[in-house]
Amino acid sequence: MAGQEVSALQRRRLRQVWRSAGWPCQDAVEVELLAAGWLERVRQPSGHETLRVTDAGIAVLADTLNRNRARLEPHEALVEQVAREMTRAGRIAWRGLSLRARVGDGWAMAMPDVFSVRHTTVEDYLEPRVHEIKVRRADLLADLKRESKRAAYLQLCSECWYVIRAGIARPDEIPPECGVLVAEGATLELARPAPKRAMRLPFAAWMALARATPLPGWADDDAQAWLGVQQDPPRGTTLPD
Repeated sequence: MAGQEVSALQRRRLRQVWRSAGWPCQDAVEVELLAAGWLERVRQPSGHETLRVTDAGIAVLADTLNRNRARLEPHEALVEQVAREMTRAGRIAWRGLSLRARVGDGWAMAMPDVFSVRHTTVEDYLEPRVHEIKVRRADLLADLKRESKRAAYLQLCSECWYVIRAGIARPDEIPPECGVLVAEGATLELARPAPKRAMRLPFAAWMALARATPLPGWADDDAQAWLGVQQDPPRGTTLPD
């Protein structure tokens, strides 16, 4: 790889060949990968040719994996931090949910980084919240252009928040319908509160929550007590007949 630039398209094609049976496409990208020595042609006993990722190509794939991990780790760490804060606040939180929301005349899929509701048995008190996490300015700006995504979030929650790493944007760059939290180290600073709206979760969202597993939280230890189940009495206690 020394002295050779690998484009995103080339990295993607290498992954595709690695995961597939190696059937050739015979396009310009394949020519570049063959010329660079990252792919090689293999003649099968039947006479046809397939493609195989070489050791040099595997090194490119390993480099791509490490780059992706380095990019995701700060984001995933902040997602975990926000989700934990929600459970500490007495809420039930999920990460990586896929929710369907009505936007205009159609439907849109929404995948909030953190989705949470209050720990309550009263539907009107759920106060669902969406937290979208951004640690890179380029990702934030690209996300802000997706108005349909934000509209889907607003259909699913009473409060929509952006959590941004300190220094990547000013709070006034975030649309006013969303609150802003700024993450600096282990601290989440309130930059602007989210407007609160009354809403009820649509049935499709309830079904998605029923299929998903929430983040373990503070309520787990006292789950039976919340359900009204009598706990074992202290040793030595005499129970009534």
